[in-house]
Amino acid sequence: MKTIFDIDTWQEIYSVLRKNMTRTIITMIGVMWGIFILVALLATAKGFENRFNKNIGDLATNSVFVWGQSTGMAFHGFQENRPMRLKLSDAMLIQEQVEGIGFVVPRNRNQQIVLHKFLDGNYGVAGDYPLVDKVAKKKLMYGRFINKNDITYSKKIAVISQDVYEDLFEENEDPIGELIEIGEINYTVVGVFERSNINMGPPVAIHIPFTTFQKVFNQGDNIGWMVITGKPEYDISQIESDVKLLLKNLHDVHPEDSRAFGSFNLGERFAEVTGFLTGMQFLTVFVGLATLIAGIFAIGNILLITVKERTKEIGIRRALGAKPWEIKLQIIIESVVLSLFAGILGIIGAGGVVFLINYVSDGPDAVLLNSSVEIYVILSALLTLVVLGTLIGLIPANRAIRIKPIEALRDE
Repeated sequence: MKTIFDIDTWQEIYSVLRKNMTRTIITMIGVMWGIFILVALLATAKGFENRFNKNIGDLATNSVFVWGQSTGMAFHGFQENRPMRLKLSDAMLIQEQVEGIGFVVPRNRNQQIVLHKFLDGNYGVAGDYPLVDKVAKKKLMYGRFINKNDITYSKKIAVISQDVYEDLFEENEDPIGELIEIGEINYTVVGVFERSNINMGPPVAIHIPFTTFQKVFNQGDNIGWMVITGKPEYDISQIESDVKLLLKNLHDVHPEDSRAFGSFNLGERFAEVTGFLTGMQFLTVFVGLATLIAGIFAIGNILLITVKERTKEIGIRRALGAKPWEIKLQIIIESVVLSLFAGILGIIGAGGVVFLINYVSDGPDAVLLNSSVEIYVILSALLTLVVLGTLIGLIPANRAIRIKPIEALRDE
């Protein structure tokens, strides 16, 4: 009685597969391609997700940006096209009166020529509170960020970006404590932050204290825009609507005027992107599994042909006393071996492609980052292959055991 552990069983399987080597290889290619597509697409989707998360970094995603524009409707004696300018007092009232607010961060910005020794450049300079570092965490290379003391005493300090440091300073020069000139006023560099693909509004290369900015550039109570973050349990879209309604009341704007205040809802955009990434992963799994199943069905078809070709052999074995389950087991093992071996080769091939993708896409501006597939996903794919291989092998196996010995011996 032969079992799965008998060497004769495996010799017979090897003999059958080797006898039809071309057909065996073609059959395996279908399964190899299926698992190759599955692993490669999953790794690519993961690379997109990693790059997105890297770019977002520590950004407070449940946020909305709000700025003033001009009115689109006449109201309370005011004409249409009246310019709207946000005030520092607006930010304070929003913090106090709108439910669900985490932080309200007023900001100002302009473009300035910046000098250091004999080098200069044109950069975006922003007046900021330390809270900016909470809603969009800066990764510091040197020094520190703006603190409360800087705001209180309107200090002339600056936190510069990596780009400014590379443009205006010598290589390996220590920038901390050095002076840079912004708008003919000297500022002491207290920190350098890494470059980032994400900005909380217009591009900013240099941060100075908000109070210093207001005095130096004569802004008074005016602000350029504000960043508003919501608490995790609150809907940022509702917060956006509540903020705009409050601003309309404060500035005598018609309640239905949609042009007076502009906004960008980062929370909604973030949800759209994460939804897209989730959909892409689902589509990847669907396409990969569909291709994999198609390859498995090809194995089933080939084994059906093999059973037909081996009708006389099966009849002789049955006549010599082979039990139906022994024949059935051998055909199922053939199916599983083909599936598993092809799957392993497909995974190896996909691993090579993923390694190549990571090698080629290495760099801060690459679309993909650290494309990879979790080991449990690969093991799950192999387990799926074994299960599908077993199930598909039952079809030719059941056909084989229905062959009657006397009819098989007469078969030509």
